[in-house]
Amino acid sequence: MTDLTVTSVPSRSVQFDSAEMTARVKRRYRSERRFKALGGGALLLTAVFVLAVLLDIAFKGLPAFTQHYLVLDVPVKAEIVDPKGARNPDDLRSADYFAVMREALTAAVPGIEGRVAKKKLTGLLSSGAGNDLRDRIAADPSLIGTTVKVPLLLSDGADLYLKGQQTAVSTIPGRGTATPSDTKGDITILASANDFADDLVAVKKTLAARIEDLQVRLQRAEARGESQASEAASLKEEIVALAARVDQPAVAENLDEKMPSLLVSINGGLVKLNTISNDSATGTVILPLNTIDEARPLDWSVVTYAKPESNRKTSDIEVAYLEKLKADGNVESRFNTIFFTHGDSREAEQAGILGSLVGSVLMLIVTLSLALPFGVLAAVYLEEFAPKNKFTNLIEININNLAAVPSIVFGLLGLAVFLNFFGLPRSAPLVGGLVLALMVLPTIIIAARASMKAVPPSIKEAALGVGASHQQAIFHHVLPLATPGIMTGTIIGMAHALGETAPLLMIGMLAFIVDVPQGLTDPATALPAQIYIWSDLPEQAFEAKTAAAIMVLLGVLLLMNGMAIWLRSKFERRW
Repeated sequence: MTDLTVTSVPSRSVQFDSAEMTARVKRRYRSERRFKALGGGALLLTAVFVLAVLLDIAFKGLPAFTQHYLVLDVPVKAEIVDPKGARNPDDLRSADYFAVMREALTAAVPGIEGRVAKKKLTGLLSSGAGNDLRDRIAADPSLIGTTVKVPLLLSDGADLYLKGQQTAVSTIPGRGTATPSDTKGDITILASANDFADDLVAVKKTLAARIEDLQVRLQRAEARGESQASEAASLKEEIVALAARVDQPAVAENLDEKMPSLLVSINGGLVKLNTISNDSATGTVILPLNTIDEARPLDWSVVTYAKPESNRKTSDIEVAYLEKLKADGNVESRFNTIFFTHGDSREAEQAGILGSLVGSVLMLIVTLSLALPFGVLAAVYLEEFAPKNKFTNLIEININNLAAVPSIVFGLLGLAVFLNFFGLPRSAPLVGGLVLALMVLPTIIIAARASMKAVPPSIKEAALGVGASHQQAIFHHVLPLATPGIMTGTIIGMAHALGETAPLLMIGMLAFIVDVPQGLTDPATALPAQIYIWSDLPEQAFEAKTAAAIMVLLGVLLLMNGMAIWLRSKFERRW
């Protein structure tokens, strides 16, 4: 035998209470505190950004959940609604209800003269304002010949103004007396206490601000050289002309559409000013005056619309009509049921998300019907029955890679296979569901395999030990215990599919669809695609509609993810 020589290693003593060791411990603690502080700061910063985004969406979207209506007593004249007297429901539905509403609206704002003024007044109503009245008359023809109180849908411009999104309105009572020259047409208003002096100063300041903007444009034109020489000369002339007007503070000024609008409320009427000086103003009567008597101090006022008329959709005349109707108690704000009960429309006040919601539901039904059974069966086969060789390893790698493939690739696949090769209809929920099923399938397979691996092997071994076949052990014991995890992965995958837009663009589900789809092959769109369509429209009212649709989509996604968390916590077993 060989003798082993053991060499002893001299032990090293550690002084735990030494100054060096104490310093090292303090450094570790400081490092740990810094790490915790950085982690907490990162979480806080993330929460702030998420909260800011949600608040911005909510602030923009909440106005879309309300809608303004004009509530009027509408005389339903038989000679307009039912001239034949047949009370035929088809004839009643095709009657000219807009003429009936126009008469009621004209009666609500008396004294309006001229074709343009009357057109502005009726333009406050939406083209679908008569839908409610038409449905009521068709359902109950006995209302013909009576007066019906009906809510009339206002246009998107009128609705935006009443929501405070068009212009701010300020009113300053007059200090002296004011005397109008007439009750209608173009008139002159004389004030005894220089009541228009402050407004004239504000006009001069507006001109000065316009000069600054023109000077910036002039510098840019001069920087571009000879190509912009004519533009630079024109800008210089305009600057000189405006500067001459600003240098004469007491000289009267003409008001154009680029300036804040000034109106005078006097003797029960309203006058839009065209020219203003310190003690007088000329303008056009919008709402007729009751008299030309002298208005005493505080009995008349100067009304200012802060945003220039050229920068808003609602004109001064329309604002005046709305303020008159609002003061008479004819304007009401109600919950916007149209947003949830109508399909898409080119007119913002009539646009809704019902069509896109139904299209999304139909797509998810197709997706769930295909992805769940095929995904679970594929997971069971790969996890329990497939031989472990290079071919199955290749399949597993490809499944994992497919879960990370950009969604638009699946859209290209659907375009090439389902539309071009099989000839399925474009913009149909069936095709959208097939494309989303391909996209969700890898996620469900991975989640199902992970859930099956989480089941203790003893469960399957016990089943096999009492005589169960391999298939019985999997389907009767392992799979039921893995169901909570499979359901969670499936719901998360479906939520992912609900929020997808890119693959739907490739199969034509970005089309303008008004009707609500009734089947899997009808033309349809999805909620994310609807949001994309609305975000690209120029009308201001669609901005709120877009944010409101995002809120609905986020609510559905949160509900689905909350359901996944609840299912996991309720049915999950801890081993």
